[in-house]
Amino acid sequence: MALANGQAFLLLVVFSLMFGVSVANFNYTWGPGNWNKTNCPNGNNHPNATQTSNKFNVGGSENWHYGFDYMDWAHKNGPFFVNDTLVFKYDQPSSNGGFLHSVYLLPNYWSFIKCDFRRAKRIADPNQGAGEGFEFVLKKTQPYFFACGEHGGIHCNNGTMKFVVMPLKRWPY
Repeated sequence: MALANGQAFLLLVVFSLMFGVSVANFNYTWGPGNWNKTNCPNGNNHPNATQTSNKFNVGGSENWHYGFDYMDWAHKNGPFFVNDTLVFKYDQPSSNGGFLHSVYLLPNYWSFIKCDFRRAKRIADPNQGAGEGFEFVLKKTQPYFFACGEHGGIHCNNGTMKFVVMPLKRWPY
């Protein structure tokens, strides 16, 4: 029972932190019309006012590979918004070996924590990461749990080849 309560508490803490980080705007001072626009290059217009989406290469120049901390990458590159695109680039399978990679969308937080792929949906197979990579558009304001499911989930289980994003709606300015 204590384990279940501890995991429920951890879930609450993780989502609270994700929400807090994703909505943080350090240039905002509370009150009507008090946007601090000193860092906006376009004068009184926020730079994202006309922007509809961004494209993120998952892992940056490191791409999608074993041994990289994607939770840290997601934390440093957020917040993510609805209609942003995540691009997964990874090496194609070769005859000389190497690691196979894929991208799975896990159905919930529990599956994400346990790396349980039984109800997961494979959204990119080992061949889809080559070249320009596989693109995934964040269509809804919901948590998206991504992980590599190859090698029996070992890449996910070591805790690095998985991450979660919670896209937000863009607010009109």
